[in-house]
Amino acid sequence: MSSVYNVIELIGTSDESWEKATQNAITEASKTLRDLRVAEVVEQDVVIEGGAIAAFRTKVRLSFKHESP
Repeated sequence: MSSVYNVIELIGTSDESWEKATQNAITEASKTLRDLRVAEVVEQDVVIEGGAIAAFRTKVRLSFKHESP
């Protein structure tokens, strides 16, 4: 049986690490999306304040199964 998937991009943030930023994005998405399938980190960056890292950010491409009405 064939399947169709939706893909969205989210940006997760954390003051601890890129891994935690990714987890935050997936955790938040799972609150409103069902049947999450694959998360791909497509970009990572940091926010710098006063010469120090203030936040880690990851852009995550997330796929989930498409549901027809």
